[in-house]
Amino acid sequence: MVLGFPSNDFGRQEPASNREIAAFCERTYLVQFAMFGKSSVAGASANPVFQELIARSAEQPTWNFHKYLVDRTGDTVLSFRSDVAPDSVALTARIESMLAAKTVDNSGTR
Repeated sequence: MVLGFPSNDFGRQEPASNREIAAFCERTYLVQFAMFGKSSVAGASANPVFQELIARSAEQPTWNFHKYLVDRTGDTVLSFRSDVAPDSVALTARIESMLAAKTVDNSGTR
């Protein structure tokens, strides 16, 4: 699942309304994934989701388009900086690896 979190934390790149941001992303990037309302994603005012991602990955976003991958169990959180393209080999390989990983069911077996 892909989730988008617009933020105006970096260089005031997102001053628009949530509706305008969503329309721009759909029109410019053909975004079809869920977009949350604009919120803070860095520093002391980061939203709770990003506070947890930052704590688990030990990496805070420093610019827009920072990416986090979370495995099926929520135990592994990987961080990818903004300069890593969404279709980069490094990122897609980790996504494929996480998707292929088996999860442990309630009985403790795989």
